[in-house]
Amino acid sequence: MVSLRTTVGLASAVVVLAAAPAMAEDGGFTIGDPRITESSGLAASRAHPGVYWTHNDQDEPRVFAVDGRTGRTVATVTLRGVGTPRDMEAVSVGADGHVYVGDIGDNLDGSWQHVWIYRFPEPEQLRDRTVEATQYTVTYADGPRNAEALMVHPKTGRVYIASKNEDGGGLYEGPARLSADGPNVFRRIAEVPWVTDGAFSPDGGELVLRGYFSARAYPWKDGRPGGERRLSAPIQRQAESVTYTVDGSALMFGSEGADSEVVRVALESRPAPDKSGSPGSGGKGGVSPVDPGAGGGDGGGNATVGAVVVAGAAVLVLVWRRSRRPRG
Repeated sequence: MVSLRTTVGLASAVVVLAAAPAMAEDGGFTIGDPRITESSGLAASRAHPGVYWTHNDQDEPRVFAVDGRTGRTVATVTLRGVGTPRDMEAVSVGADGHVYVGDIGDNLDGSWQHVWIYRFPEPEQLRDRTVEATQYTVTYADGPRNAEALMVHPKTGRVYIASKNEDGGGLYEGPARLSADGPNVFRRIAEVPWVTDGAFSPDGGELVLRGYFSARAYPWKDGRPGGERRLSAPIQRQAESVTYTVDGSALMFGSEGADSEVVRVALESRPAPDKSGSPGSGGKGGVSPVDPGAGGGDGGGNATVGAVVVAGAAVLVLVWRRSRRPRG
């Protein structure tokens, strides 16, 4: 049976051959640690500029601090006080100086009645260590779902999760403060495209969400996303992660696999948001307000790599879907 990951890999090959995106790449690094083969999340350290936190999908409860100049692991942090992770998919650094790890993956799209977030203080010194972590139980107001993106707002400290679905996902808002004593219910506040990771800008004024073939930026105001702006994104074998640099001047795009590359894409100043996609308008190119009867879709298509990518990806996803059907 053809897996989704194989399909995505083939689609990436189609992209590389058929459409080269225009973007400003200016550096990056390769993750050289042989233990890191499924780098699913990426977050710029606040305490140690130039260092990035990452982790594997299905692994023991641990995260790695990687030097952005050399690609070498400078610390391995093991989390104590949490259960066995199921599918860690995202990492973010909050305004409180803590690292948040999202054990939020669910490849069966609703098999887990709850997922978890792990939180621990960012170490003052980078060295291998074991730290006490807090575990938070997370549920969704509209039922279980798969997710790969967790973002902590750098000003309010509020946690957001973007679900992942081929027909479009949702952006979910957590409670004002997470509680370790009971379930933390996340509520859908907007419709979003297929998302594999996301990040807030350091000033909290913008949210970036990426998928396998595109990246989009949304102005953030009063706790809601505004009209989208397409961003240049690198073509990667399995586009899994994104974070801002600590100074907000660039985005770092990561991928899974051994010796995976993290690509730096410099950012221009932010343009004014599209009026037709202002918060809550649901206009062209914007984030749609929540409509329980509507699918999220992919908005205006994939402007990042061109229509040929959409066509190629659609064909390959169709092949994958057909391969999943039972054979009689």
